[in-house]
Amino acid sequence: MSSFKRYVLLAVIFSSVYSVWASVTHYSIPEEMKEGSVVANLATDLSLDVKSLGKRKMRLDLIANKKYLDVNKETGELYVVEKIDREYLCTKTLTVCYLKMEVILENPLRIFNIELEILDINDNAPQFRRDAIHLDISESTPTGERFSLSNAVDPDVGSNSVKTYHLSESEQFTIEVQTGRDGSKFADLILKQTLDREQQAVHNLILTAVDGGTPARSGTASVIVHVLDTNDNPPIFDQSIYNVKIMENSPIGSLVVDLNATDLDEGLNSDISYSYSLYTSEKTQETFNLNPATGEITVKGMLNYEDFRIYDMEVIAADKGANSLSGQCTIKILVEDMNDNHPEISIKSFQSPVTENIELDTVIAVVSIGDKDSGDNGIVDLHVPDNMPFKLRESSDNYYELVVSEPLDREKVPEYDITFTVTDRGSPPLSDNETMTLELLDVNDNVPQFPQSFYTIRVMENNAPGALLSSLTAFDPDLHENQYLVYFIIEKEIANTSMSMLFSINPENGNLYALKTFDYEIEKEFLFHIEARDSGSPPLSSNVTVHIIIVDQNDNAPVIVSPWRAQGSVVEEKIPRSTDKGSLVAKVIALDTDSVHNSRITYQFLQVTDATLFSLDQYNGEIRTMRMFSYRDPRHQRLVVVAKDNGEPALSATVTIKLTTMETAVKAYSDMTEEPLEYDIFSDINLYLVIGLGSVSFLLLITILVTIVIKCQKPKPSKAAPPSRNSVISERNSTIADSTLVSNDAYWYSLFLAETRKGKLVVRQPLPKGSRYIVSSIPRGTGLTDTSDSAASTLQVGI
Repeated sequence: MSSFKRYVLLAVIFSSVYSVWASVTHYSIPEEMKEGSVVANLATDLSLDVKSLGKRKMRLDLIANKKYLDVNKETGELYVVEKIDREYLCTKTLTVCYLKMEVILENPLRIFNIELEILDINDNAPQFRRDAIHLDISESTPTGERFSLSNAVDPDVGSNSVKTYHLSESEQFTIEVQTGRDGSKFADLILKQTLDREQQAVHNLILTAVDGGTPARSGTASVIVHVLDTNDNPPIFDQSIYNVKIMENSPIGSLVVDLNATDLDEGLNSDISYSYSLYTSEKTQETFNLNPATGEITVKGMLNYEDFRIYDMEVIAADKGANSLSGQCTIKILVEDMNDNHPEISIKSFQSPVTENIELDTVIAVVSIGDKDSGDNGIVDLHVPDNMPFKLRESSDNYYELVVSEPLDREKVPEYDITFTVTDRGSPPLSDNETMTLELLDVNDNVPQFPQSFYTIRVMENNAPGALLSSLTAFDPDLHENQYLVYFIIEKEIANTSMSMLFSINPENGNLYALKTFDYEIEKEFLFHIEARDSGSPPLSSNVTVHIIIVDQNDNAPVIVSPWRAQGSVVEEKIPRSTDKGSLVAKVIALDTDSVHNSRITYQFLQVTDATLFSLDQYNGEIRTMRMFSYRDPRHQRLVVVAKDNGEPALSATVTIKLTTMETAVKAYSDMTEEPLEYDIFSDINLYLVIGLGSVSFLLLITILVTIVIKCQKPKPSKAAPPSRNSVISERNSTIADSTLVSNDAYWYSLFLAETRKGKLVVRQPLPKGSRYIVSSIPRGTGLTDTSDSAASTLQVGI
């Protein structure tokens, strides 16, 4: 091919390439732009038809690891897809950071080169490679000395990189900012004032690096300067002159003085050794020992005040530094005279034993004292313990009398060990002592004492005669015959009965016994006094009140008083078969003469022909129908009721009731609140009852009259027995005869008497405790429909 043809061909190829590759387009944006931010409009800048961009398959080829940018094919806008971090994209060595890309269009093929410059922003603060910078500087370092500090690093470039350094306020140090060949900034630490480790061993500084951005960012690091020691301080004693006193005859090894020198340096520069100087005599060095490590001076030889009284020495303290420094002090040791004679004491007379009621100021002993020493060592003081009822009284030179200063009480302190102590005024003082024992003789000055002022003794009724009730022992703190006690019962009559007939006390030990068997239903309590008397001269005595309470036993069984029946007989009752449900058929009443707790009665069926026909109230004993009678029910019904008291063990009584149902009209029992029916007052039973009551009333009246006559004729006793608690509290009688009952039990407020063969119950009449009880006697009738107008007879009995 000829040269011309080649030239033409190359021209065609160059023209085609030029038409495909366009010139490079430059843009610049700051780093960290938000996603979606528009960089430029490529269609406008590259003179492209916006409508054909999609047909020409416009695309962006980014030369990078991430797809930071993209082009909008509809508008031709170049926009940010992902935030661009300049420090991540380009290294710090590059002053200019470009992001290169190609915009490619087809039909025809065209390629546009685009360079996007990423501009730096101040988004990074300076950082030190280490948080703490440690420096060791000797305290002998001259001022002006420089010490390099590690520089801070800032990923930003240009004005956003590190611009300067600042140091926290310090009197000893300052900094100077230097610029390196690469333009980086670093700081030198400069010593501007001499260091002294003894004043401050460590200096803590803060180095701050500041960049040139707007706003500026900064980073800090701690600069810790350790001041190294030099031997620039000599040892110094606590005192330059020591004056020491020591007693003669001090034992070998006794401490004289503990020298102490201090060196402000450290290490070997502060280790100190002690030694005598050349000005210390050989005699002194032989008498005293100096410990080179501790500086203690101890006794090495015998000290004698009469031979040598003053010792002078000079001690040197030297450190172990390379250039050893030293200090010295002077010691003067004064030997003092020793108090080596003990004072003496002599008991001239001593009176023991003495009675506890001895008079005050009575002389007990005479004592003399002395000391062979002279001066303060020969002055002697005598004393006895302060907590004793004695005092010393000087009678003449070195003679003292011991006298009684406070009342004595043998019961508190039976004897005294009196120690006479004599002490001189030497230094140290010497003393001696002698102890004498003073015994006290007893006098009868204490009355017998009972542990309690009032004794309450509970005795179960039906006790055995001679039973031990309690031990009433008194105490007398006196001695011998003054403490021997005899016990008595102070005589007092109760209901014509002497206490000595009811109780007995052992005169030697105070044991109290019962002489009879007590019945709670007759006697409930006793109140009397017991006296304890000692055997002194004159004798002393005291008494105590004793309250005997008789405790009830369940020794009385309940007695069924309604419905009335002969001994062992069966109660027969007739009721109509037409009786309604809940009607009262019969009422069982039982009485118990025991105490309230033991006499509470409960009722229950023991046997019953038909359990579905009758009910029994366990507290009031009422028997009522649970339903109406039917033709299947048998004509005869047998009920066995048991009445139990509340004692332990419980006692009981039973009654058998035979009920016969009648077709004829028979009046049913009414409730307890109805008025009593009228009965034939002239029935046989009522006649017998009136006769019996009249006889009993007549005999009772005769008895009362005879008792009054006897009381009036009887001479009055010398001591009137106090009422209430010193007497038998109450008497209880209970008599059951036919259908009449007399009772004074306070537990029962009223007495019910059930009808026997016909009629209804009387109305119950509640009465307050301690008042009369009304007992009604209801006559028996024989006719089923008899309605006579006779009323029940009533007897009132006063307690």
